[in-house]
Amino acid sequence: MISMNLVTLLYLIASICFIQALKGLSHPNTSRLGNAFGMVGMLIAVVTTAVLIVGQARTGMSVAGLGWVLLGLLIGGSVGTLMAKRVEMTKMPELVAFMHSMIGLAAVAIAIAIVAEPQAFKLVMAAGDPIPVGNRLELFIGTFVGAVTFSGSVIAFGKLSGKYKFRLFQGAPVVFKGQHLFNLLVALTMLGCGIAFMLTQSWTPFVIMTALAFVLGVLIIIPIGGADMPVVVSMLNSYSGWAAAGIGFSLNNPMLIIAGSLVGSSGAILSYIMCKAMNRSFINVIMGGFGATPEAGGAAGAQAQRNVRSGSSDDAAFLLTNAETVIIVPGYGLAVARAQHALKELVEKLIAHGVTVKYAIHPVAGRMPGHMNVLLAEAEVPYDQVFEMDDINSEFSQTDVVLVLGANDVVNPAAKNDPKSVIAGMPILEAYKARNIIVNKRSMAAGYAGLDNELFYLDKTMMVFGDAKKVIEDIIKAVENS
Repeated sequence: MISMNLVTLLYLIASICFIQALKGLSHPNTSRLGNAFGMVGMLIAVVTTAVLIVGQARTGMSVAGLGWVLLGLLIGGSVGTLMAKRVEMTKMPELVAFMHSMIGLAAVAIAIAIVAEPQAFKLVMAAGDPIPVGNRLELFIGTFVGAVTFSGSVIAFGKLSGKYKFRLFQGAPVVFKGQHLFNLLVALTMLGCGIAFMLTQSWTPFVIMTALAFVLGVLIIIPIGGADMPVVVSMLNSYSGWAAAGIGFSLNNPMLIIAGSLVGSSGAILSYIMCKAMNRSFINVIMGGFGATPEAGGAAGAQAQRNVRSGSSDDAAFLLTNAETVIIVPGYGLAVARAQHALKELVEKLIAHGVTVKYAIHPVAGRMPGHMNVLLAEAEVPYDQVFEMDDINSEFSQTDVVLVLGANDVVNPAAKNDPKSVIAGMPILEAYKARNIIVNKRSMAAGYAGLDNELFYLDKTMMVFGDAKKVIEDIIKAVENS
């Protein structure tokens, strides 16, 4: 049997690996090393836990218990590997939301198992003995946070996917009269049932509390839409961590507590950073965020009534090759077209022509935190060409050409110029200050926040319509012939 001192030491090493993983993932230059630390830490934790299960199992049950553990690892590992190999970069946000939902559901399933047979988890000496009140509190917290994470992540998955017609899965916020009051009523009822479970250990309040938590997860996500979705992904990541930590206390597993706390706290910090980047409080996001009123998407209809200056790929190539400085603003449209490799080739061509090229990244560009950074890293774009919003905003006014590829809300001047806009006060990439602006979009459709974009109608803006990959490839040909 493995000694508890050795288990503690191995868990400590795994925890250090997880901390180093978070540190490494904080910058693109060290992200691969961060991932490696995370994988090593998880391997140590899983193997240590599996050995501990075998060592503590009763005689005659060791093989069966280990068999179930190995079966779970085999199924989960196989499904995860298959999904990771098949997923496209445009589907990464949905995959992240799916993973969060699975963590939440696992927490609920474990809590139900503990309530049903606490003696199997060594919380009580024999069947029928009452679960300690402290453990009931842990089960209550782990269950409702896990249930909220699961159902909320399912809704986030549908919103991010954008291919389901069911109204709750639409990108636009779903609001109704008295929504906040109803949410409060559901939350208070859930809390009351949780307290009743803590006092009585009865199944009835536990089941009602769990069901209401699933409902609450749906209710707090459906009014969130538009540019708030990256924050939602980060927020649900935090929830999944706290759910795991709560169940870790019930299982008396320090590794689960540590790992869950790291995920929960880092997700909360990231959510705060992203809310700050959008000039929104975290409470505002939870209570509805951008576009939480029926009028939010109304501006999109005005786009067809206004004139824009459009051009061709040849026109764009002429501006780009005759510029001294170019800043490229990638957005979700670039990811949809899978045009990051073509974009890198274009940048190499421009640099060969003596053009200084930089990439500008907004914190909430795309559909999840760091979406654009991951996209460019996949194309092996040099990190020294990629700049965050705060580092590059001061350069737009001295830039000859800004090339906006599929971005919308993150370059919308309404955030600065229209105090009535739902994105008023949101820090943006100040592309409107450049001498010339090229915007590539498939159409004049609104961005995810459902807003018209004044940038498209400026005299110095030229719209180049079409699929981003096709347009970039045509620009490359024109550059080569220039």
